[in-house]
Amino acid sequence: MLVFKDEPGLPAGAPCLPERPMQIELYRGAAIAPHIPGLASLRIAVFREYPYLYDGTQDYEQRYLATYTAAADSLCVIVRSGTTIVGAATGVPLADETDEVKAPFLAAGRDIARVFYFGESLLMPAFRGLGLGKRFFAERQAHAQALGRFDWCAFCAIQRPDDHPRRPPGYYPLHGLWRAQGYQPFPDLRTEFFWRDLDETTASAKPMAFWMKPLT
Repeated sequence: MLVFKDEPGLPAGAPCLPERPMQIELYRGAAIAPHIPGLASLRIAVFREYPYLYDGTQDYEQRYLATYTAAADSLCVIVRSGTTIVGAATGVPLADETDEVKAPFLAAGRDIARVFYFGESLLMPAFRGLGLGKRFFAERQAHAQALGRFDWCAFCAIQRPDDHPRRPPGYYPLHGLWRAQGYQPFPDLRTEFFWRDLDETTASAKPMAFWMKPLT
């Protein structure tokens, strides 16, 4: 159980929360299933923000998240404040992921059986800046290492142009955090996901680039 509270002397703009317990829970495989509705709601809420601008639905999200319940070695890290899911991160062996995720690795001649894939890292705005993003990386990396058959951890992120009209003032990508955790971009690994942006009437292709870290 983690407890965060207001602290004097925090820099301007740092999150100040009333004292509240936040519990971190780890679930694997089929044990993730009871939490899918809450995870779906969190994905829809967080991915509406830039840079994803995703107009999601509960029906699609719950079907997508079934990927993790079907894989015995998947991991879901959940952060709760009270009974509400306010953060989550997922991971799964790449071999158990969808075809569009596996395709660039297969095309590059990489052994997908040796890669553990991070699906998403999600936090509601009031709970950012507290070190939970680093905790998400650490929990998934530890899980992949404990399984004992992976050489790499990988994830992908959307590529939006710097002049995108919906880029908010002061926005900066999380590349610094990712590099600080030991991840580097791999330009030869790219794919496309299809979804409908908030200002679109139909789904369109979104370019995704992969970042990786060796576990050895």
